[in-house]
Formats: sequence, structure tokens, C-alpha cells
Amino acid sequence: MSGALDFAANIVTALTATAPLELAANIFTAASIVLAGRNNVHTWWTGAAGCTLVGLLFAENRLYADVALQVFFVATSLLGWWKWLRGQHGRPLPVTHAGAASLLRIVALGVGATAAYGAMLHHFTNAYAPFPDSAVLVFSIIGQVLMMQRRVENWGFWLLVNTIATPLYYSRGLHLTAVLYAGFWINALVSWRTWHKLAAQDALVRPSSSSPSTESIRP
Repeated sequence: MSGALDFAANIVTALTATAPLELAANIFTAASIVLAGRNNVHTWWTGAAGCTLVGLLFAENRLYADVALQVFFVATSLLGWWKWLRGQHGRPLPVTHAGAASLLRIVALGVGATAAYGAMLHHFTNAYAPFPDSAVLVFSIIGQVLMMQRRVENWGFWLLVNTIATPLYYSRGLHLTAVLYAGFWINALVSWRTWHKLAAQDALVRPSSSSPSTESIRP
């Protein structure tokens, strides 16, 4: 019981000590992540707002790879918003699976890009933890692109990202952000299961209709 009380007290302390920028960034980011898990199109504008604030926060903490990542996220959030609503020949995009061969190529590309970008940050900047930071960047880009296409497998990459990001951000004193990313890990696991079900529903609808199921186009 005392352990739970201590944990709650630490969360309250972290909240009161959290800078307004970090608090606002995490509120928008948390809303976007939860909406994405529910396959809700409003994930995109909340995500764009959150990523703008997160980019400013990471710049203050010398996580330069993550700053670049947030710029990418803002741009792709706007594109993803359009694709989910109109990406299937003017109709909402259905939830589908990525092919095994494509996933193998994506993973290989991700590992290579992580090594290359991490080496660049290590040699030419004062970045903190350049290789974990680069892994978060590279595999977040992969996850984002797959999410834009409404591929179920995007959640597997988000699980990997959150596994790396949680201890990384905690080590930089971003305690609230680290706690939220731990929550995002759980959300990604639940969302992966949810999207599997949505993909199965849309697969049944597609042979008889060109539009995805009602559940997969929540406004």
C-alpha cells in the first residue's frame, strides 16, 4: 500500500514540477495516441499540435534527432488526415495488413538507417544517446508511414519505439514524458489487437463494397 502511495506522490510531484511546455505537449500527444488506437481521424490534428510542442521541448534537451522527427510528424499528420478521409479514390481508407516481404525490407532499412544516422550524430554533434535517439526517429517514421496507410503492423513498430523511448526520456529528466510513453506502450499493444479486428471486418466488406466498414471510418 505504501509503495502505491509513494508512486502516486511521485507522479503528483512530477506534475507540479513539470514545465508548462512539457505538460501541454504531452496532453496533445496523449490525446492523439489514444484517438489513433480507436482508429479516429481526429488523431491527426491533435498529433500535429502535440508534435509542434514536443519538438520545442526536445530542442531544449538536445535530442536533435527527435526534433527532426517532430517536423516530419507535423507534415505527415496533415497528409495522413487527408489519406484517412479521401485516400481510397476519394473515399475513406480501409484498415489492411502490410505484406511479409515488405515488412522484412522495412526492418532491414530501419536497422541500417539507425546505424548510419546514429553514427553521424555521434561524430558531428553533442547529442545525448545518439543511437537510441536515432532508433526512436527511424522506427517512428516507419510507424507513422504505416499508420498513414492504415496498416495494422504500424503498432508493432510503435511498441518498439516506446520500449526505447521510455528509459531514454526518463534518463533526461523528462519524467512525465517517460511515464506517458510507458502508457503508450500499453496503448500500442491494445490498439494492435483492435486494428486486427478492424482489418478483418474491412476484408469482409471489400468484396461486396468499395467502402470500408462503418467502424473503421469513425469521425
